Amino acid sequence: MSPSPNHGDRRGQRPELVVLHYTGMADGPSARARLCDPEAEVSAHWLIHEDGATEALVPEDRRAWHAGAGSWRGREDVNSRSIGIELVNPGDRPFPEPQMAALEALLPLIMARWDIPAAAIIAHSDMAPDRKIDPGPRFDWRRLALQGLADWPKAPGPDLPLTASLTTIGYPDSPVALSAFRLRFRPWADGPEDATDRSLAAGLAAQR
Repeated sequence: MSPSPNHGDRRGQRPELVVLHYTGMADGPSARARLCDPEAEVSAHWLIHEDGATEALVPEDRRAWHAGAGSWRGREDVNSRSIGIELVNPGDRPFPEPQMAALEALLPLIMARWDIPAAAIIAHSDMAPDRKIDPGPRFDWRRLALQGLADWPKAPGPDLPLTASLTTIGYPDSPVALSAFRLRFRPWADGPEDATDRSLAAGLAAQR
């Protein structure tokens, strides 16, 4: 019996992505209540609390309702093709060490079960840049990448057109795709695109 009733059939797809979220709510009990409320019509496969406690809310072979509208690498219906992990965090603070350690323990198991590569561990903001910013600029993507649990440019690339590189990486066509890219790879960067954005994106695109 799943703790959350909010799931369905995968529509012939299988998990090929992991989407990371923050809950955006005050605390874990509030987040869990919402993710398990049939009227909310939202859920995730996993919920990780600040103290590292990890709860399975939806079986991984089922389609949880966590991603919503968006796309990655030109493919839509991300819910049918992904595992969703919610991290308890209101969005205005760092992610505690026990929570990060729990995520680092969980991700390799999911990746092994479904043969998901590091490049397919993405942010909610990556696949829905027009709507979402989670898990936000305080999330330590480089820490995950150093353990082979996320993607990171191994070296800067040439100064190539940004849009083409972002498309190759997987970002949907959006006027705010740069903002989503920066959330992961240049937190707190601001202003128009620059040579650092272009070279980082080109380096990451070359790894695809």
